[in-house]
Amino acid sequence: MHSDRFRQLVDATGPFVSIYFDDSHDTEDATAQLDARLRDIRKQLEEHSVDTSVIEAVEGAVRGAQPPVGRSGRAVIAAGDTVVLDEHLIRPPTTTVVRVSELPYLVPIVEHGMLHTTYLRVAVDQTGADISVHRIARVTSENVDGDGYPVHKAKSSEGHEYGKEHAVEEAVRKNIREVADRVTELVDETGAGLVFIEGVNTARTELVSALPERVADKAVQLEGGGRAAGTDEAEVHHEIGQEFLKRRLATIDDAAARFAAGRGTGLSVEGLADVTAALRDGAVDTLIIGDIGDATVVADAGLALIAADPDTLSDLGVAPEHTLRADEALPIKAVATDAALVRTDERISPADGVGAVLRYAENSSA
Repeated sequence: MHSDRFRQLVDATGPFVSIYFDDSHDTEDATAQLDARLRDIRKQLEEHSVDTSVIEAVEGAVRGAQPPVGRSGRAVIAAGDTVVLDEHLIRPPTTTVVRVSELPYLVPIVEHGMLHTTYLRVAVDQTGADISVHRIARVTSENVDGDGYPVHKAKSSEGHEYGKEHAVEEAVRKNIREVADRVTELVDETGAGLVFIEGVNTARTELVSALPERVADKAVQLEGGGRAAGTDEAEVHHEIGQEFLKRRLATIDDAAARFAAGRGTGLSVEGLADVTAALRDGAVDTLIIGDIGDATVVADAGLALIAADPDTLSDLGVAPEHTLRADEALPIKAVATDAALVRTDERISPADGVGAVLRYAENSSA
């Protein structure tokens, strides 16, 4: 997962409130369930002596966003009384997580968040398309109605109309081109990472063919959905979730391969001591987060330098002023140095639950 999506957290001032919970909207009592979860979150925040203004900011962000479709999780991080991150997760956490600490907690987003925070959905047919731009907790929609007409071939009983078949085909192509032009504009404007295309197979295929290569490479054709009324949104949501999951697994595969290849070459490290050293040097290309548990690291007064133990920090001429959770300190330090973040599974089991693929061998002159 690219770290640039978290850059605003690096410059924000804590303490931070990090909340992860199930906000699925797949039952008749979904609203009542959300109310209950928010009451539980409020209670936990009050037990941490969090100010009422912060609690109200969190609740306002949750209630003010468009409800998800089907199974979903939610991530909300506040710095002071300002919500600085608010995202839907592909999968809901098994239990509600509430943390109040000096640093934000990012691991659940790395594990269950969407790799691309902006994507397009395009429901296309012969006459045009319905396009929606999905950003973090916000959706905007528009329609493209092509000028091409007619778009339906004559029935067999209308033999005298067969001469219009070429005109119909050209009208459909014109409409598809108009959709392709608008999709391209939106991808360029928003930086969307994926374009999900719905509709009948012929319209989907024609649209992909009409897109420039740089946009076509981002296209994913969905079997469900479409422009007609009665679209099964839950099915479309499931397909989109599966695509994000597939890409996440591919990212883990890539990280695992690079981590294994880097062993013995100086291009990968593992364990708290070596990973914190690489982060201090700005050498980490990809931080691999496994089961860190309750491990801690130490930091200087300004939280600029971290180390696995006080002696290491003292050897650097800095007094260890803070003890931090490793699963909070390492990811935010990776973000500060533009390193990518990967939440590993059983494919990678680094020492101390943490590893890193490096930009260069630390013993090199690079």
